[in-house]
Amino acid sequence: MQHLLYLLLKHSLPRLALFANTAGRAFGFGASAPTYVMEYAIIAGAGGGGSGRSGGGGAGGMSTGTTRIDTVGIYTITIGAGGAGSTNDTVLGTNGSNSVFSSVTSIGGGGGGSNAGSNGGIGSAGGSGGGSSIWTSDSALGTAGQGNNGGNNGGTWTYIATGGGGGAGAVGVNGVTGGIAGAGGAGEATSISGSSVTYAGGGGGGVDNGNTAGSGGSGGGGAGGAGTAGTVGTVNTGSGGGGGGRTAATGAVHSGGAGGSGIVILSILTANYSGITTGSPTITTSGSSTIMKFTGSGSYTA
Repeated sequence: MQHLLYLLLKHSLPRLALFANTAGRAFGFGASAPTYVMEYAIIAGAGGGGSGRSGGGGAGGMSTGTTRIDTVGIYTITIGAGGAGSTNDTVLGTNGSNSVFSSVTSIGGGGGGSNAGSNGGIGSAGGSGGGSSIWTSDSALGTAGQGNNGGNNGGTWTYIATGGGGGAGAVGVNGVTGGIAGAGGAGEATSISGSSVTYAGGGGGGVDNGNTAGSGGSGGGGAGGAGTAGTVGTVNTGSGGGGGGRTAATGAVHSGGAGGSGIVILSILTANYSGITTGSPTITTSGSSTIMKFTGSGSYTA
């Protein structure tokens, strides 16, 4: 009898320990504490473009780095929505929303300034600042360590040049005399997923028809419109929407493009990956690492 009891315990206890640890992770208790490093790239939602000879939307703030995971629990991921483009040239484009992982928050991009905005047409501050409209040489500020300032009319005072929204990798370009709107600031590349991908470009400025609209910044920024609506920023890149243009003959104003939504990417050694997530992230591997790409809000359980 003692021998049978010994054999039963010998073969059952390791399985029970494994079950307890897995169940503890799922419910946030009773599990041994993990100790490993996780790499992250957190990109916020971008700002929408302004309306009618307007600035492009600023890119969502981009935060990259590593964090130590040494506590069992659920780590929540929030994906910021892109801001709406302005449909009225007295109203700025809407700022994007923040993206969050653990204690790290990336700030939503600033909306682009509009043709007749009550603030003088300056874009909004954000992760990267929105571009300013034809009326001002002032620039909207970006957040240090996450983005850059938006562009402005370049001081030309020709009433036909506008600024591009700031990008994670560069400031928004100023407008130039001759009706040339500024391009959106360049985005920033990361290789967290195993290959280099650029995110968080600024939106281009919008102008009258017959002039030159600003192109979108690399990483997915929307182009500005020349007598047309601005182009939307690419979804899940945190890239700004293009500024809307104006039809010179009629004075009709056109809407700005919406900013692109954000994304959160996490990378850990496959040996440390628990396999417990919510929010349906895309799971891939690269070398010895497992990559979780969240395009909607969710969680990871360590």
